Amino acid sequence: MARLFVLLALVLMRKIISKMYRAAILFDVENNWIEEYFINFIVQREDFTVAKFDAPDNIFGFDLVFILGYTKILPPEFLRKNRLNLVVHESALPEGKGFAPVQWQILEGKSEIVVSLIEAGEKVDSGDIVLQDRIIFDGGELYEQIREKQADATVRLVKNFIESYPNFERRKQVGAESFYRKRTSSDGELDFDSSLRENFNLLRIGNNEEWPSFFYYEGKKYILKIYK
Repeated sequence: MARLFVLLALVLMRKIISKMYRAAILFDVENNWIEEYFINFIVQREDFTVAKFDAPDNIFGFDLVFILGYTKILPPEFLRKNRLNLVVHESALPEGKGFAPVQWQILEGKSEIVVSLIEAGEKVDSGDIVLQDRIIFDGGELYEQIREKQADATVRLVKNFIESYPNFERRKQVGAESFYRKRTSSDGELDFDSSLRENFNLLRIGNNEEWPSFFYYEGKKYILKIYK
C-alpha cells in the first residue's frame, strides 16, 4: 500500500514539475481580417495552451506571443512582459519590409512569396528569422483568394512553430534592406490607356467593397469591381 502511495506521489510530482507552455495570439480589432482563420485553431500538444486576444492589456507571462496583423506600435514594455514575441511578414527579409508586402509583390509580378516568422523588436520587421514558409500564386487569384492563401501560410507558421517549440534556431537577416510604403485608396487607380492585361494585377488586389479599383475618364471617376 505504501509503495502505491509513493508511485502516485511520483506521478503527481512529475505532472507538477513538467513544463506547461502558454501561447497568446494577438489580433487587431481594426485590422482583424485574419482572425476568422484562427476560429478553429488547435494544437496537438497537451503541454501547450493557446489563448486569443484583441488587445494587449492582459497579455503577460506568456512563453510565446504571436502578433498578427497588428497595425499599432507595441511599446518595449509590452515585449518585455513575455518570453518570445513573434510577427509574420510576407517577404524574403530584409527585402520588402513595411506595408502591404503581398500586394506590392503581386504588382511586381511575383508568383512565389516568402513568408517569414520573425522576432518582434523595436525596429519594424528587423527581428531574427525563426521560421519561413511560402505562398504560391497561380496568377488568377482575386482579393479573397489572395487573403486566404496569406492566412493559410500564417496558420501553418504559427502551428509549426508551436509544435516544435522550444526547439528552434534564430538567424539574423542578411543583405540589403528595402521598404514598401503604406498603400492608400488612391493606389487603386487604373491606367485608362493601358490594356486590361496590364491592369490585371492591380484589379485582382483590389477590395471590391473597401478599396475598389477605379479610373478617370473625361473628368469623371468610374469604379471597377472584379469577380471570378
